[in-house]
Amino acid sequence: MRAGIGYDVHKLATGRKLILGGVEIPFAKGLSGHSDADVLTHAIMDALLGAAALRDIGNQFSPEDSKYKDISSLLLLGEVNKLLEAKGFVVGNIDATIVAQQPKLSPFIEDMRRLISRTLGIDLEQVMVKATTTDGLGFVGRGEGMAAHAVALLEEK
Repeated sequence: MRAGIGYDVHKLATGRKLILGGVEIPFAKGLSGHSDADVLTHAIMDALLGAAALRDIGNQFSPEDSKYKDISSLLLLGEVNKLLEAKGFVVGNIDATIVAQQPKLSPFIEDMRRLISRTLGIDLEQVMVKATTTDGLGFVGRGEGMAAHAVALLEEK
């Protein structure tokens, strides 16, 4: 078994959709980035890539490459899964936390879990997503951005 840790941050910006775990969340702002800026899925991808010693998402999917402009991070997660399979790994489990002051994310968590598990071809029980705030502290508390942490466990086939 191999473990990996992922972390991602994006600024909030007007004129962007808020996508977390592949789910579009109604909110006045979205996350700014080259792709859909889905911090949750990015943190999960980095945890998976790290566990497999495949570096990180910036190395795999360069932000300078126009083919990734506004791409769904779930599509990239599917590509990460193919890389894992090619190296002989399967996902054991994922535990991730979104850090956001607003909006309230609990109504969307189960949809995020479903989309992530479906994309990776694993059981829903192998994916946990949680959300927390910073109690108004820091850039997240001021509503400037969002972050996500993820831990992933890989098993050899």
